[in-house]
Amino acid sequence: MEPYIPEMLPLKGIIDCERLLTFVARANMMLGRYDGLLCGIVNPTIMLSPLMNEEAVLSSRIEGTQATVDEVLEHEAGLVSPKSNHEDIKEIINYRKALLSAQKHLEDKPVSMYLIREMHRILLDSVRGQNKSPGEVRNEQNWIGPAGCSMENASFIPPDPMQLSGFLENWEQYARANEKDAIIQAGVLHAQFEMLHPFKDGNGRLGRILIPLFLYQKKVISRPMFYLSSYLEGHRDEYYLRLRNISSNKEWNEWLEFFLNAVTEQAVANVRKAGQIMALYEEMKGRIQSITHSRFTVAVLDSLFWSPVFNVIEFAKNANVPRATVTTIIRKLKKHDIVKELKTGKGRSPSVYCFHSLLDIVKK
Repeated sequence: MEPYIPEMLPLKGIIDCERLLTFVARANMMLGRYDGLLCGIVNPTIMLSPLMNEEAVLSSRIEGTQATVDEVLEHEAGLVSPKSNHEDIKEIINYRKALLSAQKHLEDKPVSMYLIREMHRILLDSVRGQNKSPGEVRNEQNWIGPAGCSMENASFIPPDPMQLSGFLENWEQYARANEKDAIIQAGVLHAQFEMLHPFKDGNGRLGRILIPLFLYQKKVISRPMFYLSSYLEGHRDEYYLRLRNISSNKEWNEWLEFFLNAVTEQAVANVRKAGQIMALYEEMKGRIQSITHSRFTVAVLDSLFWSPVFNVIEFAKNANVPRATVTTIIRKLKKHDIVKELKTGKGRSPSVYCFHSLLDIVKK
């Protein structure tokens, strides 16, 4: 097998717009509906942080990690289990850091290879792959196949490193161009990035982070908060098959059908889940106020949504509320089953609680 030579972008004479018309219409309609919901949320970064946590877990799981959302949040709250895979958890935390860093970057700069290299450095910080040149485009040949296989037995060989810079420059130019439909363009960019495989490790996760960033850059969504990994993880075999068939049979239209359907189905799921989160927020705002009669109700509520598993010390810091006040409020919330105690504090070790109603929504 020889290194893959990709099509230059934009694709000419390949995309069948008539064939994709229905898929495009449905994807744009449902993504627009989800974005309308986003626009109606006062603080989507806080309220939809559970979806970001889920994205970090599921995108990393596609690459083989096993940690759950609960394990990641419990780890951050100081509830350390000897059974947890701490390296998997660190990879997931890095993924979330890369997402947040990229969102801040996009406030005044476009998607670029500079941004991608910075995200790559964050992804591989102190985890598996940290010895694989974080932030540096590969300068040697890599390949994809069973663990430990030789290049002769590879299922896919990305482009020759000597040609890679030219293909990446073409990719970056296309990311700044305007296509007839931005969702199709996002699908092309994602697939091309995965086939270029520009880094020694972390390409899959980076490629999936780029999807909402690009859609945000093109103003398809008002915030870079649309995550596809739930659908892609649930259809992992077809996801990989469709990508492979581009390189083996030039099946770009089949890939784009899959990608557009993924956007549609994920938008439907996100509308449902975001709606449930918003409803829970409004319900809890009233309940917490009636239970605590506190002027810190909103600060406490926002902190619950940002960190649904927490210890009292960090919770007080995040909410910017005196610790004694937080302790009193949490005691009342526990009594009314709004939070549950996971670990009783002892000595200098604080108690750990969970906001179980929010976690239940994320797990559905």
